[in-house]
Amino acid sequence: MDTLLLINWLAFLGVTAYGIFLFVQVVRTRIAYIKMGKKAEFDQDMKQRVRDILTFVFGQKKLLKDKKSGAIHVMMFYGFLLVQFGAIDFIWKGLAPDSHLPLGIFYPGFTFFQEIVTLTILVAVVWAFYRRYIEKLVRLKRGFKAGLVLIFIATLMLSVLMGNGAAIVWHGHGLTWTEPVASMFATAFGWMGPTASAALFYVMWWIHLFALLSFLVYVPQSKHAHLLAGPANVFLTKDKKHGKLKKIDFDIDEMEESDEEPTFGVGKVEDLDQLQLLDLYACVECGRCTDVCPASGSGKMLSPMDIIVKLRDHLTEKGAAVTGKSAWVPSYAFAGTQGNQIAADPNGSLAEQVMEKDLIGDVVTEEELWACTTCRNCEDQCPVMNQHVDTIIDLRRYLVMTEGKMDPEAQRAMMNIERQGNPWGLSKKDRENWREQDETLRIPTVKEMKKEGEEFEYLFWVSSMGSYDNRSQKIAMAFARLMNKAGVKFAILGNKERNSGDTARRLGNEFLFQELAEKNIKEFEKNEVKKIVTIDPHAYNIFKNEYPDFGFEGEVYHHTELLAQLIEEGRLQPEQAINEKITFHDSCYLGRYNDVYNPPRKILESIPGVQYVEIERNKENGMCCGAGGGMMWSEETTGNRINVARTEQALEVTPNTISSACPYCLTMLTDGTKAKEVEDDVTTQDVAEVLERSIFGEPAKVDQPA
Repeated sequence: MDTLLLINWLAFLGVTAYGIFLFVQVVRTRIAYIKMGKKAEFDQDMKQRVRDILTFVFGQKKLLKDKKSGAIHVMMFYGFLLVQFGAIDFIWKGLAPDSHLPLGIFYPGFTFFQEIVTLTILVAVVWAFYRRYIEKLVRLKRGFKAGLVLIFIATLMLSVLMGNGAAIVWHGHGLTWTEPVASMFATAFGWMGPTASAALFYVMWWIHLFALLSFLVYVPQSKHAHLLAGPANVFLTKDKKHGKLKKIDFDIDEMEESDEEPTFGVGKVEDLDQLQLLDLYACVECGRCTDVCPASGSGKMLSPMDIIVKLRDHLTEKGAAVTGKSAWVPSYAFAGTQGNQIAADPNGSLAEQVMEKDLIGDVVTEEELWACTTCRNCEDQCPVMNQHVDTIIDLRRYLVMTEGKMDPEAQRAMMNIERQGNPWGLSKKDRENWREQDETLRIPTVKEMKKEGEEFEYLFWVSSMGSYDNRSQKIAMAFARLMNKAGVKFAILGNKERNSGDTARRLGNEFLFQELAEKNIKEFEKNEVKKIVTIDPHAYNIFKNEYPDFGFEGEVYHHTELLAQLIEEGRLQPEQAINEKITFHDSCYLGRYNDVYNPPRKILESIPGVQYVEIERNKENGMCCGAGGGMMWSEETTGNRINVARTEQALEVTPNTISSACPYCLTMLTDGTKAKEVEDDVTTQDVAEVLERSIFGEPAKVDQPA
């Protein structure tokens, strides 16, 4: 081995070891920051977790929701995995000149494939640059940092192609079809002698090595930490499908014994659990969440991506203060950054400022938190499966239960639920009066069924909307009439029914929710309830997915699921034609939370005469009506109204009727048609009401009180 080659070897080993050392150091630092959070539960459903990795990491399922950006990412993701073999071969050539990977007769095919992959990545880089800086997609950040990764990748690809071209000239190899691009560069470098071409090769070789190691160190301390944290997040994330909220254990005895004032919810970043903190470093900053957020899209302050990024940056600074570990490496190169200054002097004024920051107020604002409708469209779009909503709810819990802060209108609704069991504060003794609208219908209470010595199959949970809201009462009546027609034995709790607690829980009042849940479950057990059916997707979701944490065991159905089943069994037969163009708006709590998309559509498609049309944003991509997360009880004071925006989307398909399967959605869509002054031409009806018309021949118009 000659002297220059030995020096090259020693330099290679030293630089590579240092690069790997820095990479390990920054990864360990980020892990230390994440460990500041509370321990998270981890179930052992390994099969599902492996399926998620295959589907969302290797299958790129969520990334491909945006076809163009998804295609770019697929090209880069798989290209970068495959091109590493070419990088190993290139580094090999610099350490053992005129040699290569020992692939025998397969080597020519290998080099050709590597060039195709390299070119594919370069195409993706140019396309990504165009999307970000020329097309200027609103959701994508611009600036040097945002484009730095493109510079890294382009440098890596071009240095390999140019270096291989120089190697062809250096070693006197002829031009070859197996390296077409490198051969083009070799033609351009043909005027060089062996020494000059060897020098050029090593220049490209060292550029490639420095770029590769710099990229390795850059990744975990940039938004590209998602390359590491993203797959981990997909594998570890809990209950990805139903948006299930964490249960708070209120230990009254412990609170009474403690000298400290009890706190609930998340008031400090370390109050988040470790999986929530992993979310922060997994964020891609792709803006997909904000792009579909109904609050952001209607001019509210909320941006789900910005909340995650602000929490991440705060965690990094606070982590440096608590652990004393430098946030950025190499630390000497970033000595001027706040994170490293804090780590160098964890008891200094900068660290004190970070420790004294209020998470709600100084990092994220109350306005952002109260704008969220909990629709989970952000989570549906997130390629790394971040869970924005449970973090927002945890922050709301702190505001409500620790600081006693809430929108006055929402606070009024909460107090009414606490006192009378409904958001309006109407008498709980009037809860069953809605059935008096049609005394020909049999809508017995559980108590009445017991007196008659009869049993019921389903408990019909009418909900506060169905019991008190004039418009929603018509949905309850239509459903009851259809169940009577099908011979379904059901009963209601009547005045014994309370609020499900969904509004309280989503607004952050976990204590009130748990009180309601415990009382409701006792009532279910007392009456031996085995099956529940409801017209309210919010109650449906909370009974099905969250009440089991408190001991509830039973089957839960949405009314569209039961109606679709009754039609399939022939117990309900829609016969009278409804010659209308009808579209359907998906409830977030029925659809994204529970994957119930087909039953409402099957019902509408079974009705003769119906011309069914889809809104452009439908099913999992559907837009929220604006009522979720307790926002039904708060007035929108900034930006445009979400329900009007959703109504406009529905009107684009020129329907005669906009249907829904949720009383909250129906109320918001009805208000939307009035705001657009089309209520005389476009009706809003629940799917049950449309089916009722087909079976019983009811008139098309439904009274829609203001």
